[in-house]
Amino acid sequence: MRQQKFFIPAIIIIALAVLLSLDGFYTVGEQEQAVITMFGSVIRTDTAGLYFKLPFIQRVHIVDMTTHGTGIGYDTDQSFRNVTREDESIMITSDFNFVNIDFYLEYKVSDPIAWLYNSDNPEAILRNMLLACIRSVVSDYPVDEVITTGKNQIQVSVRERLTEMLEQSNIGLQCVNLTVQDAEPPTEKIIQAFKEVETARQARETMVNSAKKYQSEQLPLAEAKADEIIQKAEAVRSARIAEATGQAVRFRNMYEEYRAYPLITRQRLFYEAMEQVLPGAKVIITDGTTSRLLPLDKF
Repeated sequence: MRQQKFFIPAIIIIALAVLLSLDGFYTVGEQEQAVITMFGSVIRTDTAGLYFKLPFIQRVHIVDMTTHGTGIGYDTDQSFRNVTREDESIMITSDFNFVNIDFYLEYKVSDPIAWLYNSDNPEAILRNMLLACIRSVVSDYPVDEVITTGKNQIQVSVRERLTEMLEQSNIGLQCVNLTVQDAEPPTEKIIQAFKEVETARQARETMVNSAKKYQSEQLPLAEAKADEIIQKAEAVRSARIAEATGQAVRFRNMYEEYRAYPLITRQRLFYEAMEQVLPGAKVIITDGTTSRLLPLDKF
């Protein structure tokens, strides 16, 4: 009975020791870092070595700190051959041409805590950032430079922009190296599509130029016609004003004469009115009884 009393506690102690060894100790490799959390909060990070944690309370997240690589614009099949991804590799240059350009990116985790908690998929975010940088930089170069002499400058510019975006986003990744793998004209299907786009662009430019030419021809004519109409209207206005002014002066003069000699003025106005009404008539004065008429036009 005494042996049984000591046997049961020994088993419990051994079991607790086994549990502690299984869940209490952990090892971090040379190219790894461990993020230790307790109740969802980060309490520390560990580098290479053997460590102890509180069993069942603290959790260990091992993060690979080695450098990884991925292709942009192509995938590698089972035969280790590169297969072009046109949705990533086709870019538009500054002279509105298409180019098929591939990159190889080397990256690694720079901040294990940010890599774990600042985003759901940091690698996907990195890839999207890199594609945005490539499209922005390639669009600043003509197609000849992209294919020939501009590769080094393009990869330097893309790497600088990507590094800046990674620092601002703080997703825990950094760019180790970036190289242009290849740059060449696109496939025949893309070339044909580009030709259609270029044809449409030239047609648009032709229509715009024709419209501008018509505008440059018609606008001066319309302006000249408008000036002519305005000048005629000004001339008519001036003539009407001058005529009205003259008529007003004449009326005032006649009124002054009428005030001085009303009877004579009325007779003169009557004769002038008759001359206007009957300009070709002959005036003959008779007493109604004599047979001899005296024409006044000879006197």
